[in-house]
Amino acid sequence: MNTATSTSHSSVALRDIVTLQGHILHQQKRHPGASGTFSWILSAISISAKMISAAVRRARLEDVLGSAGEQNVQGEQQQKLDVIANEILLRLLGGREGVAIVASEENEEPVILRADEDGEQRYCVLFDPLDGSSNLDICGSVGTIFSILRRVPGSPSGESALLQRGLEQVAAGYVLYGSSTVMMLTIGNGVDMFVLDPSIGAFVLVQKGLTMPARNKVYSLNEGNRLTLPEGYQKYLHWAQSNGYSSRYVGAMVGDVHRVLLQGGVFMYPPTKKAPKGKLRLMYEANPMAMLIEQAGGKAMAAPGQRILEVQPEGIHQRTCVVLGSAEEVDHVMAQVAPSEG
Repeated sequence: MNTATSTSHSSVALRDIVTLQGHILHQQKRHPGASGTFSWILSAISISAKMISAAVRRARLEDVLGSAGEQNVQGEQQQKLDVIANEILLRLLGGREGVAIVASEENEEPVILRADEDGEQRYCVLFDPLDGSSNLDICGSVGTIFSILRRVPGSPSGESALLQRGLEQVAAGYVLYGSSTVMMLTIGNGVDMFVLDPSIGAFVLVQKGLTMPARNKVYSLNEGNRLTLPEGYQKYLHWAQSNGYSSRYVGAMVGDVHRVLLQGGVFMYPPTKKAPKGKLRLMYEANPMAMLIEQAGGKAMAAPGQRILEVQPEGIHQRTCVVLGSAEEVDHVMAQVAPSEG
């Protein structure tokens, strides 16, 4: 009896498995004119994520924790795994014919791989190879964030080809390397969640069309900056704490946004005296996260009345303020910030 039950459960499990690759191919069939180019790019990101996940899990054993001894273009100390993750993504994406340009948070200039002279549709991929890498030494959450744009035929080459608003993204997502390796992906029709199953070496679909809660009394920000925040944000924190809100902060955008997507609440990185325009990068972090949040039913704002996705970038390393999460919770923040902004 137990054997039959076990076999039955096993058959159901096998029948219900949808891998990331299978999911991508299924989506491709919905577009008869699709060439498969876009699918190959997502495949490269998936393989890169598996390689980075393996490197993260063996980091202590292989002595690749700690500083690489150099600063990146952002003026931040590079970790050894920053360099490794960056190299993996550059190599894998560089091998895909459909990729015209890649741009990394770690590099000053984008890498131009292919022109559009043959008339083929190609894409630009931007990424933060290892968000939150300072968490590595304490075995904290880290992740990869990515954004995919169309390479507009005939548009200028180089950085100017990338300066598209977040609304122009054709796909965005992140990979969280935590207790499990999770990929969140949107291609503009909802958010799907995949988990890497190490027993079969594939990302498996575990939730399709994820919708985040409209409210949750939780906020996430670095309160160490509280005294240097604009008045409106300080007013919000006082209001939230007076109304029974809890504070949760991982210190890696991927980890904090992942919790907000699943449980609701609001994540913020406001302007500070040290970073008056905000600290997070518009194109590598804010835009892809904003697309995910909005596709899951939330809101993502750079300022009162200013959606992140509507900001026109002026440079690929441009920084921005970020308030994103459950729609009602973002509204609470904006209600406090707006009067002091006016």
